[in-house]
Amino acid sequence: MNALPAFDELGSGDAAVLLLHGIGGGRSVWGERGSRTLQALADAGWHALALDLPGYGDSVALGPPTMASMAGAVAALIEALAPRRVAIVGHSMGGMVAQEIVAAQTVSSVHALVLACTSPAFGRPEGDWQARFVAERLAPLDAGLGMAGMARKLVPAMVGPQADDAARARAVEVMSRVPEATYRAALHAIAGFDRRAALPSIAVPTLCLAGEHDATAPPKVMQGMAARIPGAAYLCLAGAGHIANVEQPAPFNAALVGFLRHHDFGS
Repeated sequence: MNALPAFDELGSGDAAVLLLHGIGGGRSVWGERGSRTLQALADAGWHALALDLPGYGDSVALGPPTMASMAGAVAALIEALAPRRVAIVGHSMGGMVAQEIVAAQTVSSVHALVLACTSPAFGRPEGDWQARFVAERLAPLDAGLGMAGMARKLVPAMVGPQADDAARARAVEVMSRVPEATYRAALHAIAGFDRRAALPSIAVPTLCLAGEHDATAPPKVMQGMAARIPGAAYLCLAGAGHIANVEQPAPFNAALVGFLRHHDFGS
């Protein structure tokens, strides 16, 4: 059985919203010094939980991170909490984990998805684009810069032009705390991810939320993903880059809360 992930929570009730972070994140990214999504969801009346995926923060590593192990850990937490309804909000890699959970069909209580700044596939791990992506992300680490040096190098290119200094600093701070071994293994896990064939079988209300200037999960990719999910909504946040939840917390949270309310989540 998978060890349960560490999490922060606010609010109460039997309708839970789980927040899953990206490859350079952690549960703190959803908190008061990050996107403040945890508080926004609690204020809207839901039981909000921000998780550390396995190997991140205070969550036990279950060997090298894989999509299956991360999805299994989240599914185990849902089973332990036993909420009546669950909505999963996944940013970047967290959106891939959310897709993996739905595709595995092991959690029947999932009633809504928000897939933010993510993708249904990075394609074949041996593909040229995937190889370049992995090499570019690992180059700062291979050069001995460590996670902090890598974060300072990568974050400026990941955020949109409207990101303020505080948002950039917060993203660097969170990424700097990710264990290097976890990041390296997770990078290979997402490079081989492909759930394109599963998109038409997603049968819950889904919001695909993009950032206008996101070069990692471009709006065109997310719009195409939404078109393949029956009834999915698509929204692009103007001015935002890949770390849209931290760059523009107010519009991000408003889109999330509005979507869940529109679909009467928790009612």
